[in-house]
Amino acid sequence: MRVRSERSGGHGELPPLRRNSRFQMLWMGAAASELGTTLTWVAFPLLILAVTGSAALAGLVGACRITANLLFSLPAGAWVDRWDRRRILIAAEVVRCLALAALAAAVLTGRVALWQIVAVAVVTGAADSFFGPARAAAIRAVVAPGQLPEAYAREEARGHAASLAGPPLGGFLFGLGRALPFAVDALTYLVSLVCVVRARVPRRPAEAAAERRETGMRADVMEAAGWLWRHRGLRAGLAFALVANLAANALLLPVIVMVEARGGDAAATGVVLAGLGLGGLLGATLSARIGRLLPPGRLMLAVVGFFALAVCATALPFGPYWPVVPLFLAMVAAPALNVVLRVLLARLVPDAMTGRVVSVFTLATMGLTPVGPLLGGLLAQYAGGAGALVAVGGLLAAGCAVAAISPALRGLDVPATTGSAPSAVPVLAELGREPVSER
Repeated sequence: MRVRSERSGGHGELPPLRRNSRFQMLWMGAAASELGTTLTWVAFPLLILAVTGSAALAGLVGACRITANLLFSLPAGAWVDRWDRRRILIAAEVVRCLALAALAAAVLTGRVALWQIVAVAVVTGAADSFFGPARAAAIRAVVAPGQLPEAYAREEARGHAASLAGPPLGGFLFGLGRALPFAVDALTYLVSLVCVVRARVPRRPAEAAAERRETGMRADVMEAAGWLWRHRGLRAGLAFALVANLAANALLLPVIVMVEARGGDAAATGVVLAGLGLGGLLGATLSARIGRLLPPGRLMLAVVGFFALAVCATALPFGPYWPVVPLFLAMVAAPALNVVLRVLLARLVPDAMTGRVVSVFTLATMGLTPVGPLLGGLLAQYAGGAGALVAVGGLLAAGCAVAAISPALRGLDVPATTGSAPSAVPVLAELGREPVSER
């Protein structure tokens, strides 16, 4: 059951979101977990480069994690709508904590092999596919409908703050000892586990429990897919996001290779990647103002188009730290897009369909992302870091040009508030960040 004092505020006004202890516990747990994830976002490719010396293999491991997430996403979404959501969150955090702890131990003993790194990537990717939809449903269950925009803005700020602090800290810890980033990541999952337990997440939508037992899993998934297909603007946005996420997930290795080619070390790489987090953190504070400038469809075209130009600008020959500037500018508008799109979808998705819609969205928008790290690694190996970034930016620009032709995407807008409670669902495009943890 939902706690009335936090969900509805009783018969009076809603209490401030800062007094919603259940949301605050979920937020703090995710903040710790995402900090650990951004540590290893840098540490994973650095470890693979140190072990194998191959950028292409580093990209392959990233692709394995995303592929595992996608393969499990559809059944995970259906199970989230059927099973105890609290237990799903707890189980996912336990699995991720143990996997990262095992990898840290293997690195510490000097016996780590490529297959072990791949195994950890696959296991954590599968756990991510359960945690993401379950947490999306949990946010919707503990936050009042009128406070969801504020909650989403805080979610954006948290993610970008982690992206700001995590990469330089990850590079620094990797320099001190290769096992340290992975050990810290395991610890952050433990912190998140404690916070999930204390948040008392509602188990499942009570009104849908009996219905879910009477339907098959395939019918459940097809119901969510059919719901999305009937919204033409969302269909156009999904297709555009598919290309945008492919390009965005190809950025990491070219940036790392380019910084190293210009004389930067692991700490310099972390500082450069922190530009994404710093820009996103500033953008989260401006998201309300930026989001009012354009409707969601046009805002999506504008943000991704500017991001494409910024990616190309990172290749300018101004030294190893130059990419901080365009990456910072590229991310300023992204949080506004994320918040607007979450509100748009929150006005439409029924509670009992939350897990499945989250999973179908993940598959629809991230279907090509396993190719992203591999593409980035291959381009970096054969065209160099700068050449790879120009190619990725060109792909994003071409996607914008094609998407701009669609009247359905240009007309995508936030509908009037309906009587049903909103739902938390993932955004169409998470630019520049791998879909891990809650993504």
